[in-house]
Amino acid sequence: MFRRAPAFYVFSSLFGGGPWTRILHPFIAVAMFVFFFVTMTQFWRFNRITAADRQWMQRLPDVVMNRDDGLPEVGKYNAGQKYYFFWVTVVCAWLLLVSGVIMWRPYFAEGFPIGLNRIAVVVHALSAFVFILGIIVHVYAAIWVKGSLRAMTRGSVSSGGARQHHRGWYREVTGK
Repeated sequence: MFRRAPAFYVFSSLFGGGPWTRILHPFIAVAMFVFFFVTMTQFWRFNRITAADRQWMQRLPDVVMNRDDGLPEVGKYNAGQKYYFFWVTVVCAWLLLVSGVIMWRPYFAEGFPIGLNRIAVVVHALSAFVFILGIIVHVYAAIWVKGSLRAMTRGSVSSGGARQHHRGWYREVTGK
């Protein structure tokens, strides 16, 4: 019988093949989490949810249709960026770390009940799916919103774009 390789198996050659990929995966993941944690601590203050963010989310159809009139003032990041990218990423990163440690063989998995290991496998897979989906949505939104790619690649936005889409942040930075 013909067996098909897993969907992303082609990428395992980047790490020396299947066995090496399985060995390196948890170590690379812990290093990524450490870098992510440092980044998270730098950006959490910009991503606190406010009353204006909740109002902005209630007006999401207007946001999608580019009807900016009457939307609440947005700071450095809008509610979509806060909820759907920052906080979903934070929750997924923690879930991936905890579930990954629980099922990490040969170091930790044997110390947990088999039922918890099975739950960890499902949580790990679902968290990875949501995390990857969040990245895809983030990239799509960056292509969709004019000026976003420039902001991400160069670290700057035009004053007009900041004034239109992030009035609170624009006022904070310029004093206008």
